[in-house]
Amino acid sequence: MEKDEGSSPEAGSGDVDANAEPAAEKTHVDEKHAGLPQLTDEEIRTWTLEQKDRWWLKNVFKGDMPQLTLRSGLTGMFLGGLLSLTNLYVGAKTGWTLGVGITSVILAFAMFKILSSFKLGREFTLLENNAMQSIATSAGYMTAPMISSLAAYMMVTGKVIPMMTTMIWITAVAVLGVLFAFPLKRRFINDEQLPFPEGRAAGVVMDALHSGDAKAGLLKAKILVVTGGLAALLKVAQSEPITKKLGATFLHVPEYLDDWLYKLTTLKVGGVDLRQLTVRPDTDFVMMAAGGLMGIRTGVSIMIGACVNYLVLAPWAIANGDIHGKLKDGVTLYGFRAITMWALWGGVAMMTTASLFAFFSKPQILVSAFKGLFGKKDPTKQSDVLKDIELPMNVFVIGIPVVGGIVVALAAHFFDVAVWMGIIAIPLIFVFTLIAVNSTGLTSITPSGALGKLTQLTYGVIAPGNITTNLMTAGITGEVAGNASNLLMDIKPGYMLGGKPRHQAVGHVLGIIAGALVSVPVFYLVFMRNGPANLVTDQYPMPGATIWKAVAEVLTKGLSNLEVSARWMALVGAIVGIALEVGKLASKGRFWISGVGIGLAFVIPFNTCLAMFIGSFLFWLAERLFKKEESTAHQVFVKNMEPTCAGLIAGGALMGIGVILIENFVL
Repeated sequence: MEKDEGSSPEAGSGDVDANAEPAAEKTHVDEKHAGLPQLTDEEIRTWTLEQKDRWWLKNVFKGDMPQLTLRSGLTGMFLGGLLSLTNLYVGAKTGWTLGVGITSVILAFAMFKILSSFKLGREFTLLENNAMQSIATSAGYMTAPMISSLAAYMMVTGKVIPMMTTMIWITAVAVLGVLFAFPLKRRFINDEQLPFPEGRAAGVVMDALHSGDAKAGLLKAKILVVTGGLAALLKVAQSEPITKKLGATFLHVPEYLDDWLYKLTTLKVGGVDLRQLTVRPDTDFVMMAAGGLMGIRTGVSIMIGACVNYLVLAPWAIANGDIHGKLKDGVTLYGFRAITMWALWGGVAMMTTASLFAFFSKPQILVSAFKGLFGKKDPTKQSDVLKDIELPMNVFVIGIPVVGGIVVALAAHFFDVAVWMGIIAIPLIFVFTLIAVNSTGLTSITPSGALGKLTQLTYGVIAPGNITTNLMTAGITGEVAGNASNLLMDIKPGYMLGGKPRHQAVGHVLGIIAGALVSVPVFYLVFMRNGPANLVTDQYPMPGATIWKAVAEVLTKGLSNLEVSARWMALVGAIVGIALEVGKLASKGRFWISGVGIGLAFVIPFNTCLAMFIGSFLFWLAERLFKKEESTAHQVFVKNMEPTCAGLIAGGALMGIGVILIENFVL
C-alpha cells in the first residue's frame, strides 16, 4: 500500500492520504534463503560508491536477459490500468492507496506460465516481470491526487475540473515525481543500500517465483484468482437491481446484516437510531480484506476511534444540537455526512499532530536525508562505471526545470495559483522528497500526509485566505514527494535482480500513461456523476479529500466558523494525538495504539471501521489457530495471506466499480 506515517503502525504504506496508509504488501518469503546476492553491513558502510557499482555490475546485473519487451510493456499497462481502479475504490472508502506490485507480479507470472504450458508462448523472464511491475506500480499510484487534493479542490470550489485537465495535471505531477526519484536512486539504493522493505519483498517474491518452486508460485496465483473471482461474484450478488434483472433475487446478498432486527425493534443510543449513526454490520468483504493487510494493531486503533466517535461523541453532539440533521416526513435524519462535518475536526487534529510528532520525533531520518548532500566529498575522483546503464544526469538537469516549469504553468492556468507561489513549491519538493525517500527506504512509511500539511502550513502564511492555492501547492509537493518515494520502492527490486534502470524509467512513464487513461475516465463516471456537492457519500466517504479540505479551511478561515464543541474537539484531538505518540515513543513501541488510526475513524463510517477491524481480527486469529504449515488453512490464510487479501480487494473493487457503471448506465 502506499504509505503514510499512519500506514499501519506495525508496517508501512499512502497517500492515504488519510494520513495513514497501511502496509499492504508484506511477504512471508525469507530473503536470507532467496539466493539473492547482497553486500554485508560492513561493505555497505566502508566501500565507495564505485566499489559498490562494480560489485553490482559483476555479481547482479543481467544485461542480456529480456526486460522491457513488447509483451511486458503491454501486460504492465493492462494490469496497471486495471489495478489502478482498485485504488480508486479503496481510496474513496479509506483514503489509502494500495501497492499493486506483488499482485501484478503473481498474475503475470501465472498468465505466461499457463500460456507456455499450452505452447502459446514462452514463460516470462524474471526481468520481464520486473519491468512489468514497474509499469503496473506506476499506474497504481496515479490515483492519489483524485482521492485527495483534486477532490478537495472540487469540494471547496463546487466546480467540476474538466476530465482532460485532471488527466494532464496528474500526468505532469507524476512525471515530475519520476524525475525527482531517479537521481536519488544512486544515493539511497546504490550507495546507502537502504532496504525499502516492501520493494525488497517484491524482489524476493519475483526471485522465488522464477527461480524457486513453480508449484508455490502457481498456488499464489490460484489463490489470487479464486479469491478475486469469489469477491466479484459476491459484489454482483450484493446488487439488488442486477440480481432482479437476472431473475435471481434469491441469490441477493444484503448490504447490511441487521435489516431483520429492525423489523422487530429499533436500536438506539442516546435516543438516536443506530442506523443513522452508521453503527451496523455490513458485508463489505473488500474492507475486511484491507483490514487483514493492515494488521490487528491498526484494526484495534480504528475500532476504538469508531466506538468513541459514533457511540459516545456523536449522540452527545446530536443531543447538544451541534450536529444538524435534515427534516423528512416529520423525522430528523442525520447519517454519516452530518456527523462527519462535526466530528472530522477532532479526527483531523489528532491525525495531524500524531503524524507530525511521529515524523519530527525521529531526527535521525531528517539528518541522514541531508548528510550525504552537504557532507565532504571524497577528493579522489571516482569513475562512473554505470554511466551507460543508469539514466544520464542530463535527463534530470534538464527535465526537472522543464517539467517543473510546466507544472507551475499548469497550476497557474488551471487553478489560478500565482506563478511565484508555484515556483516556491519546486524547491520544497526537493527538500520533502529527500525526507520522504529516506523515511520510505528505512521503514516503508512515506510521510506524504505530514509533508503535505507542512506545505499547507507554509502557504497558510504566504497566501492567507487563499484556500485553492493552499490545496494545490500542497498537492504538488505532497504528491510528487510521495510518488518519487513509492517509485524508488519499486526501483529497489530492479536493483536486487539486476535490471536496467533505463528500462524501469521508461516503464514508469508507460505506467503513468496507462493509469491516467484508465483511472481518470472511471473516476468521473463513478464518483463525479452527481457533482462535487455529492462527492462524499455514506458508501464512499472520501476521507483523504475531506481531510485536505478541512486543513485548508482551518488555515485560511480559522476556527471561528465552527461550533464551540467542534473547536474543543480539535484541541482535545490535537493533544490526544501527541499524547499517544509520546506513549509509543516512551514505551519503545510497546504501547501501539495509533493516533492516526483512531483519528481516521472520525472520517469514515462505523460500518467500514467495523469491517476493517473484523478482517484484521480474523487473519490475526487464523495465524494463531492454523499453525500446521501443511494444512490448507495455513497455506491460504497465513502463509499466503497477502494474495488472499489482494485477490479479495482486486476482485471486489473492480466489480464494485463495474456494478456502479452497470446500474447507472446499463439497467
